[in-house]
Amino acid sequence: MIQLRLIPILFILLGILFSNQSAAQIYRPSAGIETRVNVLLAKMTLDEKIGQLSLYTTDWGSTGPTIREGYKNDIRSGACGNLFNAHTTGFVRELQKIAVEETRLKIPLLFGFDVIHGYKTIFPIPLGEAASWDLELIEKSARVAAAEASAAGLNWTYAPMVDIGRDPRWGRVMEGAGEDTYLGSRIAEARVRGTQGKKLGDSDALLACVKHFAGYGAPIAGRDYNTVDMSERYFRDYYLPPYEAAVKAGAATVMTSFNDYDGVPATGNKFLLDNILRKEWGFQGFVVTDYTSINEMVNHGVVADDKEAGELALNAGVDMDMQGAVYQRFLKESLKEGKVTQKQIDEAVRRVLRLKFELGLFEDPYKFCNAEREKNTLLAPANRTAAREVARASIVLLKNDHQLLPLKTGQKIVLIGPLGDNKSELTGNWNGAGNANDCVSLREGLAKVVPTDFMYIAGCDFENPDKSGFAAAMRAAEKYDVVIVAVGEKAMMSGEAAARAELGLPGVQEELVLELCKTGKPVIVVLMNGRPLAIPQIAEKATAILEAWWLGTETGNAIADVLYGTYNPSGKLPMTFPRSVGQVPIFYNEKNTGRPYDPNSKWTSKYIDQQNSPQWPFGFGLSYTSFSYGEPKVELPSSKSAGSAVMTVTVSLTNSGKLPGEEVVQLYVRDLVGSVTRPVKELKGFQKIMLQPGETKELKFTLTEKDLSFYRRDMTFGTEPGDYEIMVGGNSVDLKKVKVKL
Repeated sequence: MIQLRLIPILFILLGILFSNQSAAQIYRPSAGIETRVNVLLAKMTLDEKIGQLSLYTTDWGSTGPTIREGYKNDIRSGACGNLFNAHTTGFVRELQKIAVEETRLKIPLLFGFDVIHGYKTIFPIPLGEAASWDLELIEKSARVAAAEASAAGLNWTYAPMVDIGRDPRWGRVMEGAGEDTYLGSRIAEARVRGTQGKKLGDSDALLACVKHFAGYGAPIAGRDYNTVDMSERYFRDYYLPPYEAAVKAGAATVMTSFNDYDGVPATGNKFLLDNILRKEWGFQGFVVTDYTSINEMVNHGVVADDKEAGELALNAGVDMDMQGAVYQRFLKESLKEGKVTQKQIDEAVRRVLRLKFELGLFEDPYKFCNAEREKNTLLAPANRTAAREVARASIVLLKNDHQLLPLKTGQKIVLIGPLGDNKSELTGNWNGAGNANDCVSLREGLAKVVPTDFMYIAGCDFENPDKSGFAAAMRAAEKYDVVIVAVGEKAMMSGEAAARAELGLPGVQEELVLELCKTGKPVIVVLMNGRPLAIPQIAEKATAILEAWWLGTETGNAIADVLYGTYNPSGKLPMTFPRSVGQVPIFYNEKNTGRPYDPNSKWTSKYIDQQNSPQWPFGFGLSYTSFSYGEPKVELPSSKSAGSAVMTVTVSLTNSGKLPGEEVVQLYVRDLVGSVTRPVKELKGFQKIMLQPGETKELKFTLTEKDLSFYRRDMTFGTEPGDYEIMVGGNSVDLKKVKVKL
């Protein structure tokens, strides 16, 4: 009888023993991540699971970071498993402590933030970095940003943005790599590598988040959030490759886009999120929505309410709901009704937990909360040096009549324009935790080089139509040898919800520049902006033009380096610059059409009031030296195997000028006859090379079958035999050509 009474006690003790063993497995690395995930998942209630699929925002007040008190209670209950916009080590530690010390299962939080082009040390906007065509520097920029952000408590960033952008009216072109699929794909890989580092468990690594999946960069009329409409072939050939490249580079997370594709919002689009992302590309991480994009499917008109929207999203493959609270409010009910399954919920939770384990948060939830590291890392001298290096490599020399640049010491300089002594705009949009006071203005940068014989006057404001400052600017210009005029956009004129219907300089800035050009003094225009601008009169009348984008913390030093020749500009445009807004969208790899442009024939594809050619083409950028290209040579292999080279292209390059300089050698290909229409040219390779005066080097490019593949008439991906044109040069227009048959 006594033995029978002991049996229930024995079962209780065994249960406690196994429970403790299971709990130990969760936190013991030797158990393996999948085992630990499954053990933890088995312990979770449905509410706790849904909490892991919920992402809340914090706020930022005048005294620093804040959070709504109710959100803290949601962390305690397990209803909130992830936060964004919370940063700085003290604040992150406070919130992480609630998660791991005041909750039942002690599951640590993810902390996300938009670290787009730097955290505290701000680098050039991504479009500007793309102009460097330097993958090592771009990766370095992302590495510094990750090191700083992780030192400030963060473990997840909503970058890189890899959307192809061909319409400069769209404000978010500033966040991407421009118009080209190949360049965008290589930059996407570099940014993922830089963000995630050698491995996710390292203390200076962030989870990358590829966005916005998919097609967000092609809204009709360039209006943010607008409809995207294109064929699947075009979508796959030109818009999807950068996302795939980022995923194949190991990106841990993917963010959905606001737009629809083929009539279905991306956040509820199973074709995108399941068929392509997971099944075709093998993506293993988790998918997060953009801000409230589940809720917005109601506005799209594909669901009646938030509950249906949540069901559509989960069934399509969305794991985490950003700030919409849809999963939190309705997923239990949807499960009860059979609209979603427990298996779907569990798999979504697994994906989130897996990455928390990979980050090492269960071993040390405070690994990103070291205040001493934060103090020593943010704005460290080495970081500022890197920012200056990337910034000057991002500058594009668009015009340099009479070899005005580089400037010579001893010349009397007057700096004019609203951006000449401005710091607040220099970091651009999406500037992380950057502070304008940490920036070097153009005036400050120039003053280090020319401390005397130097003057600054604003002349006008950005948007104010007041011209009363023109007279003083003109008088100053008359007294000095060279005029530098710094003009452009305000930072908030680009970025999200910042589409522009006009692409000229805002306000009376263009009038100021043109008036200064009338003085007869050499005028150097320094542009700071987040998109290609249409400035045909300035392009004609200014003596020299620098495209300087928004360069970030080291703006003034970087521009001064270029103006005075400490650095020879090597940037090349990642987007075409139009002559007028009527030309957009405009891009280099257009199709030939049945009636290609002929200036001598009316009945061809052209305008009656504007030439077809852009102001400056894709890939364009001048140097203080000159380069001479040899004729390209093509070698075909005697035999080939799957994945091997289909041709090798060699070309010689000579520095024919008097200064050392870097050139971006660009390789383009045209398939002359295909089963479907093909572009007039496509970038398929590039190399950036430094040459001394008189030096010649031979460059080699290897093209594989994948490089020449496209979606054929039957929608299979592959190559076709026939004639190809191989083109090599320093931009997408001035090219040496050779034909080859495959």
